[in-house]
Amino acid sequence: MTRRRGKGEGSLYQRKSDGRWVGSFKPEASSRQSVYGDTRKEAHEKLQKAMRDYQQGKLVANSKQTVRQYLEQWLEQVHHPSIRETTYHEHGILLRVHILPALGHVPLQRLTPQRIQAFYTKKLDDGLSAGYIQTMHAILHKALDNAVKWELVPRNVCDFVTAPRIVRHERQPLTPDQAQQLLQAAKDHRLEALLTVAITTGMRKGELLALRWVDINFNDGSLQVRRTVSYISGKGYIESEPKTQKGRRKIILPPVVLLALKQHQMHQKEARLKAGPRWEEHGLVFCNLYGRYLSAASLTRLFRAVLKAAGVPRVRFHDLRHSAATILLSMGIHPKVVQELLGHSNISMTMNTYSHVLPAMQQEAMEKMNKLFGG
Repeated sequence: MTRRRGKGEGSLYQRKSDGRWVGSFKPEASSRQSVYGDTRKEAHEKLQKAMRDYQQGKLVANSKQTVRQYLEQWLEQVHHPSIRETTYHEHGILLRVHILPALGHVPLQRLTPQRIQAFYTKKLDDGLSAGYIQTMHAILHKALDNAVKWELVPRNVCDFVTAPRIVRHERQPLTPDQAQQLLQAAKDHRLEALLTVAITTGMRKGELLALRWVDINFNDGSLQVRRTVSYISGKGYIESEPKTQKGRRKIILPPVVLLALKQHQMHQKEARLKAGPRWEEHGLVFCNLYGRYLSAASLTRLFRAVLKAAGVPRVRFHDLRHSAATILLSMGIHPKVVQELLGHSNISMTMNTYSHVLPAMQQEAMEKMNKLFGG
């Protein structure tokens, strides 16, 4: 007669679904714990270790912990201290609005690849972009990597899930002629200096709106990118350092930009006098009429008015960054210089982002080679 297994004793079996071996045991006053292996020997060794760890108090035998309980703990205790405040806010929204309502009730140890895959499909059907879903996938993957490290789950189920592919939409950089039209239309406009800096340096919107006069050195004609700013609902404007070390960069400014900035400084002094006691001095280069941060909504409204006056395509403000890079590369500027100017972390990012410019550069290069050797 086969002896019935007591609590704390283990069992081994092979799953028919995928052929993997499963070892499991039932600790006292807790739910059954499982380990997995590709072979019977691997599963048996893991099972023996898990039972030893449980006996020594190392194993957290709590299969009743839900995905919500774990993710909320991970977000605050592990993830938050290691990321920027703006990223924490964005990831918190994705968790609260999308991930937790769909997966939060599931016991952490019963979260399966099939359930996560179905969640992604549902979000796509609901109209969420592939980029949003890829961000959620990255959050879940990172969180579950930590759960494996803490020995709460035996494997990261996100390793077996396919996130939707992002379809890259074609960028709309301005041509050199269109960029000149834009700056011509911006003459004597509030945005003249801002657009001049944006189209010549490729700085990000957050970097421009966080720029202070102390960051500009008129003596050597340079600008130092030290910070960026974002608006977080409920918290207001949050400044932070650039994401990477390459983001903290020095940019040499051409005379046309220095002249535009000096004129802008004079206009700002006039605006300060006009605002009187309502002016708040923060040292910002590109601010609103009262010295405070220029809001994204105001910038968009003003920018669209200049685009309309210039008669150029209605592009996003961020497309000015792409315009600057495209124009520089088409002028034959070395990609390494463009990388440093834009603050990309590595040159491959620059080359991948602006690969559409390369064929024209290659054509010009071959024409020069033909001129040299073709006689």
